[in-house]
This record gives sequence, structure tokens and C-alpha cells, in this order.
Amino acid sequence: MNLFVKTLLLALTLCAANPLLAHSDHDHGHGEEEHEEAEVEKGPHNGRLLEKGDFIVELAIFEQDVPPEYRAWATLGGKPIKPGDWKLEVKLSRLGGKTDTFRFAPQQDFLRGQGVVKEPHSFDVSVTAVHGKQRYHWDFDSYEGRLQLPAKLAQASGLTTAIAGEGVLQERIKLYGNIVADPLRLSHIQARYPGLIRSVKPTIGMRVKAGDVLATVESNESLREYPLLSPIDGTVVERHANAGEFSADRVLFSILDERVLELHLQAFPTDAAKVKNGQAIVIYGNDQEAHTKIEYITPRYGDTPTLEVHAPVDNSAGNWVPNQAVEGWVSIAETPVAVRIENRALQSFRDWQVVFIKVGTTYEIRPLELGRSDGIYTEVISGLNSGDEYVVENAYVLKADLEKSGASHDH
Repeated sequence: MNLFVKTLLLALTLCAANPLLAHSDHDHGHGEEEHEEAEVEKGPHNGRLLEKGDFIVELAIFEQDVPPEYRAWATLGGKPIKPGDWKLEVKLSRLGGKTDTFRFAPQQDFLRGQGVVKEPHSFDVSVTAVHGKQRYHWDFDSYEGRLQLPAKLAQASGLTTAIAGEGVLQERIKLYGNIVADPLRLSHIQARYPGLIRSVKPTIGMRVKAGDVLATVESNESLREYPLLSPIDGTVVERHANAGEFSADRVLFSILDERVLELHLQAFPTDAAKVKNGQAIVIYGNDQEAHTKIEYITPRYGDTPTLEVHAPVDNSAGNWVPNQAVEGWVSIAETPVAVRIENRALQSFRDWQVVFIKVGTTYEIRPLELGRSDGIYTEVISGLNSGDEYVVENAYVLKADLEKSGASHDH
């Protein structure tokens, strides 16, 4: 059973046990009412009716050919009140603590809110109207794209979060190559004085330390035995010595210190002008990842006009092997941005690109205006504030729950 199915089953179980865990998408048509409440009464302009005795206000969000704005009409004893004869103020308290205040000005036969009602249209609403010497007040909630998720269910769903904030976008290019033995960490060992090899200790693949005895050789000149010592820590990768053989002047052992390997990447002419010493590289291969920087660049011998990028690779954990094929992402430029998010967090919802913010156990969509991207992070121009906590991993679980509810966006 996959994670998505498990999550839905767990959600259904918890919501059945406690209907307050179900999400709320209600008021002026923002989704289906899931609580046992009376249907919101609508006026002739499809706005919500707010009543105090015989004084009635119709409050609507109007967005036909204009950015979303508030419009309001009032009647007293069933008779329309002129826009200039009454006043209105609306306060919207959003998830996360932000409050938007709207004052109204007369226009034609209605009062028009001064400002745009930004998405999502999800808030606790406080309405104050004044007519003559009378003051009227209403409080109600109007939620959209919001749901509750207990901590245990969020953990079972594999949700993870991050904090939106400033950062750097990396302009990167992808190069291919391989990891090879570092020639500065490969030692070829010969006998100092030619002679008869009396004993040999390590076999291929054995690790040795600097100063370990590799073999004993009897010098032809002095007929004395002397030890052949390892000059470095490393692994025996070649052995050309057996007891009873003559050492001559050949290489008897090759020892590689594989704790640091070398990266070789090929850069073609189109990319050659972009790569420079010191640039950061992220290496990927066989589900492994490593970070390094370009140490130097050389022309590559052969028939193709390419450059070879060289960089050290920390292999102290033993994750890499010589001659392993890899791809390297080279950062060729850095652009600081005020707010960035991880691309994994982005979800498509209606006509928007959204993320889900988290406040306590409450989650809600945030439609975003996006800017530049480096493939891993994307700049947020509007819709999210620095310091907001947003869902990164498995945000699709929240999206699926909202879509399952059939949440609408009518006004």
C-alpha cells in the first residue's frame, strides 16, 4: 500500500472520529460547507447578507473584469440607503497573523472597498457599519484552501517543512565526466637496491599505512636484507612482486590513497568561457552526491576541442570509486533574492502555482507570483513572506484532500 493510500485511509479514520478535523471552505461560495451550519443567505448581487433587525448589509467580492474588490449595499426596512448616507469598514484576519483593513467610498449605488482583496480569500472577517447614530457589527469566518491536520497525521503523511527566506539562486551548467585516482595520491614503489625478493606481505586490495613493511629485498651488492616500506596510507592496487623473484628496477607495488579522488569533467567550446577556477560543483552519480570546487582547468588532448575541469573529491566515506561516470553541475553565477522556496514545494491548484503554509496544525494555500529559478529554488515575488513556514515534502497529499472536497471559488 503506497503512502498516498495510507494517508487517505488514516485521514478518513481520524475525520470520521472527529468531524472538526475536516477542512473548512465556506462563505460566499468558497467551497462546500462541511459543518452542520445554515446555508449562507445571499443577496441580489450574490453577496453575503448581514442583518441586524431591519438594517441589512449585502457584502460581496466583485472580480468581473477587475481585480477582486469589496462592494456593499445597505437597506433599512427594505428600502435602499444611499451610498453617502452610511459607512463601512471590513477587517480580514489571515492565517499567520496579518490583517487587511478596507475602508469604503461611495460609487454609483454601492460602497466600494479601497484596495484589492488578495488571494486566497481565506480569513476571519470583522464588519462594522455606521448609519446615522447606529453602529452595527458582525464577525464570521470565510475560509478557502484551508484544512486541519493533526501532528500525528502530518507525520504519517511524510510532510516536511522549510522556512521561506532570502537566499541565492545558482545559474548552473551540466557537464559530464568521471572520477579518477588523484595522481598526487598514487605511489609507485620500486626497490632502492636491486636484489632478490625474500618476502612479500600485502596482497592487492589490502590497506596499508605509511611505514608498513611491504616486502624484504636482499641487496645484490651488500647481500643484506632491507625492508621496502609504504610511503603513504592507502590501498594496494597493483602488485608485481613475489618471493624469489629479482626486483630489477620495475615497479613492485602501486598504492592509492583513495580518501581524496579527482574529478574530470569535459567542457565544450560553448561552455568553455563560462567555467572558471573556484566555481562550485555538485556531483551526482549512483544516487550519491558530493560538493567541490574547480581547482584548475586544462586543454584536453584528443580530436575534440574541449577543456578538462579538475576538482578534488572527498572520498573519506568511501562512496566513490575510480573511473566512475558522473555528472557535474557547475555554478557559473549567483543571484541573491529576498525570498526563495524549494521547487519541490510547488503545486498546481486551479490556475495558480501555490505552496501550503503551516501555522500550528492548520495548512492553507498561498498563490504565488514567481520569478527566476535555478532548477532547485525559485524566487517568490509575492504571495509569501520571509519567515513563513511552508510544506516541502509530500505537499500533494494536502492538494489531493482539497481537490477531493470539490472546493469551489465562487463569489
